[in-house]
Amino acid sequence: MFAYLGERIPDVRKIAVLRANALGDFIFVLPALEALRATYPQAEIVLLAKAWHQSFLQNRPGPLNRVIPVPLSTGVNEEPDMQEDQHELARFFAAMQEEHFDLALQLHGGGLHSNPFLLQLGARLNVGLKTPDAVPLDRWIPYVYFQSEIFRYLEVVSLVGATPVILEPRVAVTAADLEEASHVVPQQQRPLVALHPGSGDVQRRWPPEKFAAVGDALARAGAQIVVTGTESERQVVEQVVRSMKNPAQNLCNALSLGGLAGLYSRCRVVISNDSGPLHLAAAVGASTVGIFWCFNLYTAGLPTRRRHRPFVSWQVQCPICGSDRVEGTCEHRPSFVANIPTHKVIDAVFELLTMSEQT
Repeated sequence: MFAYLGERIPDVRKIAVLRANALGDFIFVLPALEALRATYPQAEIVLLAKAWHQSFLQNRPGPLNRVIPVPLSTGVNEEPDMQEDQHELARFFAAMQEEHFDLALQLHGGGLHSNPFLLQLGARLNVGLKTPDAVPLDRWIPYVYFQSEIFRYLEVVSLVGATPVILEPRVAVTAADLEEASHVVPQQQRPLVALHPGSGDVQRRWPPEKFAAVGDALARAGAQIVVTGTESERQVVEQVVRSMKNPAQNLCNALSLGGLAGLYSRCRVVISNDSGPLHLAAAVGASTVGIFWCFNLYTAGLPTRRRHRPFVSWQVQCPICGSDRVEGTCEHRPSFVANIPTHKVIDAVFELLTMSEQT
């Protein structure tokens, strides 16, 4: 049933939420989870996700009660060079049916693969998103790419009567997070600023030399600079550190996700490409300067400006072959955000630093 607003469902004791993807994707859904928690305060909310969600969210305050890792499933949480195990999936769905979910919500995407997956949970009512080629759920809204991810999932949970209680995602920082971060980056008197030059898509990466220029400007002003990244981003992290004329601490793969949350919560500003760490930094209370490609700003841009300054590139033609990326793709993987001016980013960082000193 195509619907815009639904009433609260009676007698809901257990809710399943399917969201088995990456860090930024999880953070976008947090306001919807908070809305569900406020609307169904006595219900158990179970996130069907990945193993990293389970370790990161264990003992962390928030709207969820449990996390259940989802087995590899094509189109839902597949991994490179790994195939789904039909016997494992059958055991998983049998176990989920024994949970007796009252509601199952697909907050995972358009539904081509995730809607059939959701329907196998055996919930009393199935709710979510739908592209034209996806099977319908009991209640659904159309998946349209150009929509804020945060508001997309708030719209889905409104189908079961949930109304927003927050619009900005928030992640609780634990004592363990702060302790891990302090072991790696001891507290100092200087303001702490983080650079995150990586991203899952190389086309969304601002040039390393521009990150280095920002880091040098801040270091000259007295800031303590750290550069964060995952193991797959080691090359770009090292390039930023090497390009800087002032000292910067290389934190590539040096912290767990919880430790990174603890570190970012201490940062006065985090400068990052559009990536999971950018959204994590915002969710733990850091001010941010984000580098966005135009399409991604539309879907993943932070909704407020008191603590956040996004910069956007409107480059839509491939710098190498001139192909129009609005209408299609090409074989090249250049940066589409390289044209964002360094001096404007530096000005925004200093503005945020000045504002934070005044509050």
